[in-house]
Formats: sequence, structure tokens, C-alpha cells
Amino acid sequence: MKTLQRTLTIIKPDAVRKNAVGDIIEQFEKHGFRILSMKMLEISKHQAEQFYAVHASKSFFNSLTNFMSGGPIVVLALEKENAIADLRKLMGATNPANAEEGTIRKKWASTIEFNAIHGSDAEDTARFELGFFFAGFELAK
Repeated sequence: MKTLQRTLTIIKPDAVRKNAVGDIIEQFEKHGFRILSMKMLEISKHQAEQFYAVHASKSFFNSLTNFMSGGPIVVLALEKENAIADLRKLMGATNPANAEEGTIRKKWASTIEFNAIHGSDAEDTARFELGFFFAGFELAK
């Protein structure tokens, strides 16, 4: 029996500014992801700090939360078999210099900090992240 998995992705402010949203969504669909919900919004510095609280002790936390609250983002709830691993492969390495050809970060990211896209890294973080941005009724059946 095949089990569908859900994950969250964020098209970050740098990619939104580059008008990459349509291209990135096309990549999701081309690779078999089903979009359950999607919205464009801006988050406050405080909301970014809450979302990225797991990184609060890291040296990059302040610049990350400033960046993520610095412009519109697009958040998507995605579903497919093996969604978390497949999305992370499609995203590419965090540092675009190390990302494989054909990945989102290779095409759209400019630096390790301005790296175009976020994706959940495990099932427990996916649950937290999906719940952070979407109420259950917002996810398509």
C-alpha cells in the first residue's frame, strides 16, 4: 500500500522578487506533487522567529528572520509519496554553489542565505510547519 506524505515548502522573498514563483510551482507539479493549499503572505519578524525557533541559538538566526520577514513569501502544502525526501532533492543543496543542475536552488538561489526555498526536513517538522501556516480546513481533500 502506498502512503502519501505531506510537507511544507516556502518560496522565499528572494525568489518571489525574482518572479520565480510560477517556475517553481511548475517544478512541483512536474515532479508529481499535489498542491493541497497555497497562499502568498508577509510574516513579521516575530512570526519568523517563532517559525525558525529551532535555529534560535545559531549565528544566522537574526539574519534569517530578518530576511524571511523582509518581503512576500509563498507557502504551499504539498502531498505525494515520499514527499519530504523528494522535495529536498528537488530543492537542491542549501548552498546553491553545491546544488545539482536541475534543482530549484541551482536555478534561483544566489547564496547560502538567499537560497530561494524552504522545505520541511522530517515528518515531525512537516506537521509543525503545516500547522503553523495552514488550518486543517485549508488543506484540499
